[in-house]
Amino acid sequence: MRLQGLAIIAVFDIAGPLLTYTVLRSAGLSAVSALVLSGIFPALGVGINLLRRRRADSIGLLVLAGIAAGSIVGLVSGDARLVLIEGSVPTAVFGLLCLGSLWTRRPLIYRLTLEFIGAGTSQGHAFAARWRYPAFRHAFRLFTVVWGVAYLAEAAARVIIAETTGTGMAVAISKFMPYVVGAALIGWMLGYTRLAAKRSQRRAAAALAETGPREQDQPFAGVF
Repeated sequence: MRLQGLAIIAVFDIAGPLLTYTVLRSAGLSAVSALVLSGIFPALGVGINLLRRRRADSIGLLVLAGIAAGSIVGLVSGDARLVLIEGSVPTAVFGLLCLGSLWTRRPLIYRLTLEFIGAGTSQGHAFAARWRYPAFRHAFRLFTVVWGVAYLAEAAARVIIAETTGTGMAVAISKFMPYVVGAALIGWMLGYTRLAAKRSQRRAAAALAETGPREQDQPFAGVF
């Protein structure tokens, strides 16, 4: 299933839009028309994921909203750069949603992680039960802050790239950048979680040596 998901990303989010844009531009279509038509592939990818999971996810809906907004702006304005800039709006919105969720009962990255694991599964129930640990709550609030700031920075970078490079180069960068940023953030989360798990294990071992066998808090054991 993970390989299938990666294949959908590679085909519909990266290769499909880039190839479509290149072919349509070579055929003489305007940059705006080529950009708008290349947005069909990501929309199809969201639709396929919807059929696979039998439910809409918040990220997919945000992607569809970005495609629709960029297409409308591009067709109305006739400016390809505005299409690219408009495409950074969902990225900025996601960053703001992350930061705004810090004032709710559960930060957004926690909610999305639980959604990815499956709230109704045994793993999901075990994950949700860890919320009682202060270290676990602190970690996911920190994750949410970092994701929010990173996605706001990405949105700003995409606007700068759209304004300072050629359309073709900006399209290529805009297709790869979200996955580079996402992979870096996930890698950092995994590293943080593993270090936190080791620290909690050392504390548990020290407490065991001092007080003898008893239930020890292990907020990060087996999280990812």
